[in-house]
Amino acid sequence: MYTLLLFIGNIPWWGWALIFLALVALRDIFVQRSHTISHNFPVIGHLRYFLESIGPELRQYLVANNREELPFNRTERGWIYASAKKENNYEGFGTDQDIYSHQYIFINNAMLPFKLPQGHPNTTDKHFLPCAKVMGAYRKRRRPFRPGSVINISAMSFGSLSAKAVESMNLGAKKAGAYHNTGEGGLSPYHSMGADVVFQVGTGYFGVRDKEGNFSMKKLKKLVEENPFVRAIEIKLSQGAKPGKGGVLPAKKITREIAGIRHVDMGKDVLSPANHTAFSSVKELIDLVEEIAEETGLPVGIKAAVGKLDQWHELASLMKESGKGPDFITIDGGEGGTGAAPPSFADHVSLPWVYGFSDVYRIFKELDIADRLVFVASGKLGFPAKAAMAFAMGADCINVAREAMMSIGCIQSQACHTNRCPSGIATQNKWLQSGINIPLKSDRLQQYFNTFRKEFLEVTHACGYEHPCQFTMYDVDISVGDRNLTQTLAATYKYNKVKVPFESMEKLKECPHLGGKSRDNA
Repeated sequence: MYTLLLFIGNIPWWGWALIFLALVALRDIFVQRSHTISHNFPVIGHLRYFLESIGPELRQYLVANNREELPFNRTERGWIYASAKKENNYEGFGTDQDIYSHQYIFINNAMLPFKLPQGHPNTTDKHFLPCAKVMGAYRKRRRPFRPGSVINISAMSFGSLSAKAVESMNLGAKKAGAYHNTGEGGLSPYHSMGADVVFQVGTGYFGVRDKEGNFSMKKLKKLVEENPFVRAIEIKLSQGAKPGKGGVLPAKKITREIAGIRHVDMGKDVLSPANHTAFSSVKELIDLVEEIAEETGLPVGIKAAVGKLDQWHELASLMKESGKGPDFITIDGGEGGTGAAPPSFADHVSLPWVYGFSDVYRIFKELDIADRLVFVASGKLGFPAKAAMAFAMGADCINVAREAMMSIGCIQSQACHTNRCPSGIATQNKWLQSGINIPLKSDRLQQYFNTFRKEFLEVTHACGYEHPCQFTMYDVDISVGDRNLTQTLAATYKYNKVKVPFESMEKLKECPHLGGKSRDNA
């Protein structure tokens, strides 16, 4: 035994390395049968799998140029990061974009920009930019709501996102005067840091479901009464990442906290089906909207990704005839992506935002009821130029999801569906979450929203307007091809936006229904 121990003790470090590699080779050849490459090329075959595993990082940091990456390129992410950290987000030496590329946006500035008069709200607060419309005003809901910010946090559930990420976003939204959509995972304590909240009702009815998993009006009414910061209800019909597809929350992911918030049982898989059980037709959807609005007093809207238009025509026609229906409509683009989905859905099902929104808005405009609704846009619009296009097409405010995630530290590792998000945002792993500094991250989300609104206002003023709601379809050109290089949005999408009633920013500031009253303008 002593001789053996002496022999082992005299083996140099490189000897141990050779022994380890020999064991790996034996395992590759004689034990494992699942990987052909490592069987045929023992030891060195592992290099292939390692390089494949870090491929996204290699492309992101070493290979792709500033404008190549998807879903967000390095320039876009850099602008968000710099804005959130209050750093220099300018670029020098002119644009490096291909300005002749398809779908390129050109904003038509005025010869003489809008000049702020003395005492204007934006002279003291460069970030003050509320929605020009009031949710629930047309149908005289008991508690109408004017969003205090034109940019807000889109639907992302607690469970999909970590507790610290949700808390950081909600606190940041409070500071920025924005609202925070809960997503369909229910209202958690982390959504209760002071921001205005839009409560989303999905197909699983999490947080407002009975023991059989059906929608409970009693529970929704109680939730609204106990949480006055809930300012609107959104019924989710579908989302951009996976329209028409349900989901499953595996039993192993359900903690006691998540079970309590979602009103589900421990130890069982939880189904979020593709269809609602509370309604099965467009007419029944309208009836449910009106019932919820009557019981809660809140404005009620719907959210959907857009594909076929026949049921949108039916919805608009019934709303025209009855005077009833949703107070706001959120259009989600097929390019949306915080929800994990199979490539067949994420890549191909539902229209991109620009096509889906123009199709739906045109339907309501043709029936002369677009002015009754607040249109919320969602789909990679968290940049001032893209927001200008959205407002020119008829959007009244925008929701951002991945942009909000990036403002609090998301690095686009695209590991949201693995529970191994390295930034601690899209994971329930406590160790990974521990790196999130909530006060710091909330400040960064606030600063991103502030910078967005400030630059969006500057673009608006450059076009001669006081508020983005004044943009028209003739204020933005879009590149459509070589034969006719650019066209206005009006010529491209064959409609003109309905004029939004607007007097002044001062009037918006005085509105009794204005949200974000507790905002911190620092």
